[in-house]
Amino acid sequence: MLFPEPAMEKCNSTGGHSIQGLVHSTESFASVDGPGVRYLIFLQGCPMRCRFCHNPDTWQTDPQKALSASFQAPEELIRKALRFRPYWGTEGGITVSGGEPLLQMDFLLELFQRAKAANIHTCLDTSGAPFTHEEPFYSQFLELMKYTDLVLLDLKMMDREGHQSLTGRDNDNILDMARLLDKLHVPVWIRHVLVPKVTDDEQDLRDMAAFIQSLQNVKRVEVLPYHTLGIYKWKELGLSYSLENVDPPSLEEVKKAKEILHAF
Repeated sequence: MLFPEPAMEKCNSTGGHSIQGLVHSTESFASVDGPGVRYLIFLQGCPMRCRFCHNPDTWQTDPQKALSASFQAPEELIRKALRFRPYWGTEGGITVSGGEPLLQMDFLLELFQRAKAANIHTCLDTSGAPFTHEEPFYSQFLELMKYTDLVLLDLKMMDREGHQSLTGRDNDNILDMARLLDKLHVPVWIRHVLVPKVTDDEQDLRDMAAFIQSLQNVKRVEVLPYHTLGIYKWKELGLSYSLENVDPPSLEEVKKAKEILHAF
């Protein structure tokens, strides 16, 4: 659990307790974070330190230091999301991103349970970094998948040491989670951020393609071109940005990566 129990539970109007999640922000009309138009919820906190991250303001896990975040209850977020249901069409719904939503498992599970009770399509956007077979996380994850219609899984790199250098963590448990999702038959979209000279190594891309092709549940592969729109956040937070001199990939570089990964 990301936060201690007293911070996660607050009295509701009936005198009971409701799980609270630390929410960084929301977007009402997201169109690239799952099928259709989505209500997008960004949760606060992330264990990775990706060198290309465009939202470093979501890293902080201490509620006292995450000044732009606020505690919100699942029922409150579902109520807000349902205001926009007329725009979702037949494919839309809610997507929970971050930061890393799996850090707030109790809250996420209740949120998705309430969403499915309201017949809302649920999508989880995750790096997989917190995944573990240890309890209580593993049992909660299995339960969460019962209420998850789609997982957007970010694969940064296949090379273990390269992944460690890029994100501050290895990828053993992430690949393990991907295999479990396949075993559970949970639909997955794979996403890969293409950073020139960093995540565009041809052999690593071919290794990633082979891994993806070993899975039966992957419905889409997306190549996301690296961009520099978040650099200002690093500067505002007083963080050193190691990719300042890296330009976004060219159309040809993106095309090549898509061909290797069979992205569509």
